Amino acid sequence: MVVEKLLMNNLVKIVRNYSGTAQKITKIPNLSRVNMNSKQKYCVFGNVLQFRMAHTDIEVPNWDKYRRKGAKDPEVPTSCSEVKSKVFQYMLSGSAITVALYGLKAEALRYIMFMAASEEVLAMAKIEVKLAEIPEGKNVTFKWRGKPLFIKHRTQEDIKREQATQLSELRDPETDEQRCPKPEWLVVIGVCTHLGCIPIPDMGDYTGGYYCPCHGSHYDGAGRIRKGPAPTNLEIPVHVFNDDGILVVG
Repeated sequence: MVVEKLLMNNLVKIVRNYSGTAQKITKIPNLSRVNMNSKQKYCVFGNVLQFRMAHTDIEVPNWDKYRRKGAKDPEVPTSCSEVKSKVFQYMLSGSAITVALYGLKAEALRYIMFMAASEEVLAMAKIEVKLAEIPEGKNVTFKWRGKPLFIKHRTQEDIKREQATQLSELRDPETDEQRCPKPEWLVVIGVCTHLGCIPIPDMGDYTGGYYCPCHGSHYDGAGRIRKGPAPTNLEIPVHVFNDDGILVVG
């Protein structure tokens, strides 16, 4: 009975919509009095309640115009036609990556050359000093690569005193022979290893040494740290003693 009532209500709505009038339908057949089964009762109003779900008049689009030749045949599996396509894609991607890498290399080289030292700076990368012009016992300061360079002509007393120093007394242990291959000459960069201040030659608690007044670091006659906050010895630059009495630093 519930199904029959729903069918009647739907039928009334459909008839009212299609009749174009607002007249009420007063007489509606009672399907319960008709000897029909449920399937037959549904078929009575099939022509009214039916909605078309398939449209056979619409053309299916054909994309063969845009397909590759190897992919037009629907009987050929994709695994047989994708190899050539992948090879082309890989070649295209590889070419693009190669071009990008060459471009990146060119930009990197340009940046490196821009940040490299100029010719004027390279010309000052080395300094030559005539050792004969430095008297014994005297410390001379030169400018090298924007930093002070200390060159000291040590006396025999200075050499013996520094060679007699025990390594156990040093914070940064180095022998005098390691720091001064040619004992008469001490070559160090005059920058304190604590905070980069400039020590004062022939000052401090150690004879012939260096003293940094900023924070009180004391270095001995071989440029080794002995007191104060500095952690390491004064830096020794690369230098060579020529046979003609010229010191080349750098």
